[in-house]
Amino acid sequence: MDWLLEPFDVSFIQRALIGGFAVALLCAMVGTWVVLRGMAFLGDAMSHGMLPGIAVALLLGGNPVVGAAVSAAAMAFGVSAMSRHRRLTHDTSIGLLFVGMLAAGVIIISRSRSFAVDLTGILFGDILAVKFSDIWLLCGILAATALVAAIFHRPFTALAFDARKAATLGMRPDLAATVLLLLVTAAMAGSFQVVGTLLVFGLLIAPPAAALPWAKSIPAVMGVAAVLGCVSVMVGILLSWHARTAAGATIAATAVALFFISSAIKAAWPLLRQRRCSPAVPTSADTKPAPTT
Repeated sequence: MDWLLEPFDVSFIQRALIGGFAVALLCAMVGTWVVLRGMAFLGDAMSHGMLPGIAVALLLGGNPVVGAAVSAAAMAFGVSAMSRHRRLTHDTSIGLLFVGMLAAGVIIISRSRSFAVDLTGILFGDILAVKFSDIWLLCGILAATALVAAIFHRPFTALAFDARKAATLGMRPDLAATVLLLLVTAAMAGSFQVVGTLLVFGLLIAPPAAALPWAKSIPAVMGVAAVLGCVSVMVGILLSWHARTAAGATIAATAVALFFISSAIKAAWPLLRQRRCSPAVPTSADTKPAPTT
């Protein structure tokens, strides 16, 4: 059992584990709504849309989390504004801003002398370099997100299944959609320092998608997704320690692998239940009449 416990005796691994758990809980809460609303492409675009804000903050010596939040909010506002154009579909608007923001971020970072190092750190993060200040920030964002999600649970639920009915019931779907975008922005901005802008998308989508076939309510989906996210963090850190691979990428790959495992089990589940519940077929020896005396 030493190989299992040895990595977690190191202080920076312990910080990475705590920070990863906070990211997993945050992404499970927000990612459930992203998956239910079919906002995966928008979430991917916003993860790239944070790049210019982070780059500007780093070059000016500011807080990269604030830069990420401002840039992601600008991305969400741009998508909303462009989608109102009759000749542009929602996907086209996201795609245009996705490429534009990513290119702008790379151009800004290229002005730095440590271009390759900065770009790699932003895109893929460094969970092994997490500080307690990062953990406290994540906990604050997690608490605020949980409060807002609890307040807007009914509007979010109505919006996820039928926006028109939500408007009929007075749920104000436009406000709910805006608040949900803000939650996605906060989750990504707070998590990118731990697993990077690209890999945070894996924890945002994979655990809720893996939990969705097994849970019968939205809180249950969030709970199962949180467990799967935490398992991904722990297993990913353990694998990266022994295999000497990038921790953030290994965590994201583990989360995606759990999704495919969940899908495979769900697909095979009816056959397993049928085999378990089907009565035993009597053999010829069982049907042979007993000898008379």
